[in-house]
Amino acid sequence: MSTITVFRWQSRILVPLAFGALLVAPAMGQESPPELARLGKVAFKVECNAAAQQEFHRAMALYHSFAWPQATESFVAVAEADPSCGMAHWGRGMTTLGNPFTWPATLSPTTLNDVSVALDEARAAGLESQRERDYVDALTSFVRDRDKLDHKTRLRSFEEAMAKLAASYPDDTEASILSALMTSASFDPVDKTYANQLRAAKILEPLFAAQPDHPGVAHYLIHTYDYPLIAKHGVGAARSYAKIAPDAPHALHMPSHIFTRLGYWSESIEANQASAEAAGDATFDGHHASDYMVYAYLQLSQDQAARQAMEQSLAKKPIDNFGAAYAYAAMPARLALEVAARKEAASLPLIPRADAYPWKKYPQAEAVNAFARGVGAAMSGDAATAHAEVARLHALRDAAAELKIGYWVEQIDIQAEVVRGLAIWAEGKVDEGVEILKAATAREDATEKHVVTPGPLVPAREVLADVLLAAGKTAEALSDYEAVLAKEPNRYRAVLGAARAAHSAGDSTKARAYFAQLLELGKGADTERDGLREAQQYLDRG
Repeated sequence: MSTITVFRWQSRILVPLAFGALLVAPAMGQESPPELARLGKVAFKVECNAAAQQEFHRAMALYHSFAWPQATESFVAVAEADPSCGMAHWGRGMTTLGNPFTWPATLSPTTLNDVSVALDEARAAGLESQRERDYVDALTSFVRDRDKLDHKTRLRSFEEAMAKLAASYPDDTEASILSALMTSASFDPVDKTYANQLRAAKILEPLFAAQPDHPGVAHYLIHTYDYPLIAKHGVGAARSYAKIAPDAPHALHMPSHIFTRLGYWSESIEANQASAEAAGDATFDGHHASDYMVYAYLQLSQDQAARQAMEQSLAKKPIDNFGAAYAYAAMPARLALEVAARKEAASLPLIPRADAYPWKKYPQAEAVNAFARGVGAAMSGDAATAHAEVARLHALRDAAAELKIGYWVEQIDIQAEVVRGLAIWAEGKVDEGVEILKAATAREDATEKHVVTPGPLVPAREVLADVLLAAGKTAEALSDYEAVLAKEPNRYRAVLGAARAAHSAGDSTKARAYFAQLLELGKGADTERDGLREAQQYLDRG
C-alpha cells in the first residue's frame, strides 16, 4: 500500500452496456458531467489486472470527492478492463448510496435494492482475497434485512463492520478512511459530546499528516468538524481540500462548511463561486454551492450579489436531487427573511419552480417555503395566514414521517412551533407566544443543522430574541442574541439585534462593540441594509 498514484487522465468514451440497468439514473435534466483530472492522490489495492487497478484508484478518488456520476462511470470501466474484478461492483454499490451525511433522506428502497444486486455481482465476478470479501460483507450488512431493520440499526452494523475491517488490515489506509467516514456519518444529532465525530477525527488526523494529498481524508475531516464547538479544528483541512482536488466541484465547495461555521463569509463566497462555476448544469453541486453563497453574501449586506447568485442558480436546468431541492426553496426564503422583507417572505410563491419539480419527494425542502411564509406573515401581523402555514408544516411533517426521515420530522415540527408561537404573539398573546418559542428554541438547540444547509433560515433563538426585544425584555433579548452568535458567529441580524438590545438595556460598551461589528460586516454592502445607518449614527454620537 505504499504506492500512491497521481491521476491526470484524459477524456475517454465509456460504453457500459453490460451494466446499464444498474447505473445511477441521471438527475432530471442532467447532462453528461465533465471529465475530472486533478483529484488528489489515492491508492486502493484490489486483486485485478493492471488496467483495472489504475482505474480503480481513480474511481475511489472520485468517490472521495462525492463525484457520483463520474465515479459510477469509472467503476464500470474497472469491470470492463477486468470482468473478474468483483470489487468494481462493490465500488458501484458504494457510489449508488451517495453521500452518507444525507442518509436516510436520500435512500429509497430501489437504491438499497440496486446496491444489493451490485454486491451479488461482486461475488459472482470474483473476490480474490479475504480482504475483498470483507469489504463486500461490510457493505452487505447495511442493505441486508432492509425490509426488517431500521436505518439506524443497519448503519450501526455497517459502521461496526468497517471498524472491524480496518482493524483486521492495519496497512490498508483506505479501510481506515472509509471506517472513519461511516463513524462520522452515523453521529447522533442530539449528542453534544460529538463522540462519533471525535472518534473519526482520531483516525483521520494522523492520516492527514501522513497523506496530505488524499482527498477523502481532508473531505471527511471537514464533515467531522462541521459543528459549532469543534469547527475551529477543521480549518487546516478546509484550507487544503480545494488544492488537493481542484477539478472536483464538491472539493471546491466543502471548505465553506468550516468557513460558514466560523463566520468567514468572504472565504465562503470565494469557495462557492469556484464550486458553482465548476459544477455548471451537470450536478446538484452548483445549486448547493449557490445556497451557501447566498447565505454568505447576506451576512455581508451584499443583497444584490446574493440575488444574482440565486438567479444564476435558478436559471440552470432543474436537478431532481434533495440538495438542489433544498437550495431552490431556501435561496428566495433567505433573501426575504435576512433583509427583514416580511411581506415579501409572506408572499413567496408557494413552491419555487413548481412547474418543473417533483416537490412531493422532498417535504423537508418544501417546509422551508412554508416556514418563511409563516414567519413573514406573523411578523407582518397576519396571524391567520401564519396559522395556515402551521397547518401546511404539519402536513409536510407527516409526509416526512411517511418517508421515514426522522431527523426532518423533528426539524419540520420545530419550524411549525416557531411559526405557531409567532402567530399567537401576533394575536397579542405575548406571554403565550414567548413560551412556545422558548420550547421550540430548546428543541432546536438540542439538535444540529443538516449538511444540506449553511444554517437555519432564521435560528429559533433569534426569533425568540426579536420577540423579547419587541416586548421590552432587553436583557433577556441580549442574552439570546449572544447565544445565537456563539453558535453562528458574525451572523448579521443577530449582531444587529444584540446591538439594539444592548443599547436599550443601557449597556453602551456592548452596544458600541456590536454596532462596530455590524459596520465591519457591512463595509462592502451593495444595498442600504437595515441597521447600517443606525450603527454609524450611534458610533458618531460617541
